[in-house]
Amino acid sequence: MIVHPIAPIYDENSKVLILGSFPSVKSREAGFFYGHPQNRFWKVLAKVFGEITPETIEEKKAFLLRNNVAVWDVIHSCDIEGSSDSSIRNVVANDLNEILKLADIREIYVNGKTALKYYKKYTEPKLGIDAKCLPSTSPANAQWNIERLVEEWKCIRTEGN
Repeated sequence: MIVHPIAPIYDENSKVLILGSFPSVKSREAGFFYGHPQNRFWKVLAKVFGEITPETIEEKKAFLLRNNVAVWDVIHSCDIEGSSDSSIRNVVANDLNEILKLADIREIYVNGKTALKYYKKYTEPKLGIDAKCLPSTSPANAQWNIERLVEEWKCIRTEGN
């Protein structure tokens, strides 16, 4: 059983919440979300918000908060082999209430179909809030190039951004 090692990023100004499934090995090693160098999450978000791609953990945190974006994952703990989503077993979901109580979340998005699957199974029944599924920024989602991802992800921009 592996417990999620990364705290959620959010503050009272966060308007959108983006949920992945569970951190990859590279993200767990880096100690931050989307730590695999091939994952396009940071590049896509930078293009969506018209900014330079953040590099350090501090830059990434500041980027998210500046753009009113909260980030976490659906899964709190699970059994997983490496970074393989298909190997995920014995899921315990994160409690999103800590974010929802403090932040002004208007939309919840999931990064890919695996996150959607676990959100629908474990989180949606408790919260009663639908999540919108965006195409995964994972390098495994090779049929989506960066331009297509940016077009689909533009919906995360909120008024005032």
